[in-house]
Amino acid sequence: MSGIFGATAVIGHRGAGRGVVDGALENTPVSFELAARTGADWIEIDVRRTADDRLVLFHNAALDDGRAIVDLTEEQCRAAGLAGLEEGLAAIPTELGLDVDVKTVMEDGVDAPARRTLSLVLPFLRREAERRRMFVCSFDPGLLLGVREGAPGVATAWMPYVRNPADTAVPGAVGMGCPIVAVDARALGLSGENPRPGRRELEYTVETAHRAGLEMISWCPDPVDAARFARAGMDAVVVDDVPGAVAALKEATESTE
Repeated sequence: MSGIFGATAVIGHRGAGRGVVDGALENTPVSFELAARTGADWIEIDVRRTADDRLVLFHNAALDDGRAIVDLTEEQCRAAGLAGLEEGLAAIPTELGLDVDVKTVMEDGVDAPARRTLSLVLPFLRREAERRRMFVCSFDPGLLLGVREGAPGVATAWMPYVRNPADTAVPGAVGMGCPIVAVDARALGLSGENPRPGRRELEYTVETAHRAGLEMISWCPDPVDAARFARAGMDAVVVDDVPGAVAALKEATESTE
C-alpha cells in the first residue's frame, strides 16, 4: 500500500528519546538535532498550551514540581527549560518528517473555542504541511476530528491509550477517518513475553491494518522489537534509541534480501 512512510521509518521519540540522551533533553532543539544526526527519518514532538495561550513542547501535564503547564505562562515555562513550538520547529530540518503529538487539557472542554489547544495549533499545522511530511497523533479523538476539519491536508493518527489492544485501535482509526493507527508496543506484545489469550499475532495485526487502508506505527519498541515489527511490515516505529533502531532495522532488511 502507498502512504507517507515508505519502508519502515524511524521516528525519534521526543527527539532523540525520553529523558536525557547523550546530554540532550527531550523535546528541545538539541534533542531534535541529535536525532537527525543519528539517523531518524522523522521527529516526534509533544505540544501543550500555556496559561497565556502559547504553545510549548512538553510531554507531561505538569512540571516535576507539580505546576501544571496550562497554569503557567510561556515565560514561566521557558524559565523552567521548556522550548516553544516555534523554536522547536525551526530546529527540525524540513527533509525530516514531523509527528506532532498534541496534548489537550481538561480546560479545552470549557474555555472559549479560540483558546483551546486545537485552535492554537491549527495555524502551525497548516503551515508545516506546506513544507514537510507530517501527521498529527493524539489520545483525544475530538482533537483528531478537529484537525481533519480544520487542516484537511494534515494526516491524523489515532493513538489509543497505553496497552489498549489493537482490536479497538484499528476500527477506531477507520471510524474516525484517520489514515494511521498508532499502537503502544506493549499492547502488541514484546519479545520474550508469553502469548496473551485473545491477542492476535503481530503479522496478522499489521496485515489487518493494511487491509483496512491504514498505516500502522508503534511506540516505543526497543531495537529488538523495532526490527521484529519491521519484519512484520510495520510502517514506522517511534523509538527512544534512534541509532540502535536504525542499526537493527538495517540488519533486519539485509537479512531478508
